[in-house]
Amino acid sequence: MTHNPGMRRLHRVRRTLNYVNLSTPLGLLLARLGHARVTAGPDGLLLAYDYRFRFPIASAFTVGNVVLTKHPEGFLTGALLRHEDRHASQYMCCVGLPMLPLYLVAVVVSVVICGHHGSWNLFERLANLEDGNYARRSPWWFHTRSPQKE
Repeated sequence: MTHNPGMRRLHRVRRTLNYVNLSTPLGLLLARLGHARVTAGPDGLLLAYDYRFRFPIASAFTVGNVVLTKHPEGFLTGALLRHEDRHASQYMCCVGLPMLPLYLVAVVVSVVICGHHGSWNLFERLANLEDGNYARRSPWWFHTRSPQKE
């Protein structure tokens, strides 16, 4: 890893910790298995384009500092890239691979609360739902019932 003077200290620390905690190596392995083309991105991220597996269904997903997408180069920009950047920081905070089962629990909780995998997922909320193109859905107990005809 070379020193990038334009990269903030937090991003350098995140890049290092996500390598050490094995989340970035796992992301690179997934990119390789999915025949994605990896390029250097901003803030220590690695952008993997043209990922060929159908799972997960998201338009982009992050493992460590690797952001994978089935889309061609140029897709990962703006709000979506900021959203995925926050996920890279979440891997650092979760000490890497423990984020995967924690994220799965967050998906289940969100589905139970509103029927959608992202709307009440703690990780997606902390990464800003709208930046990741997720809709905010109300919990099922707030849904109005239509009046019954007698």
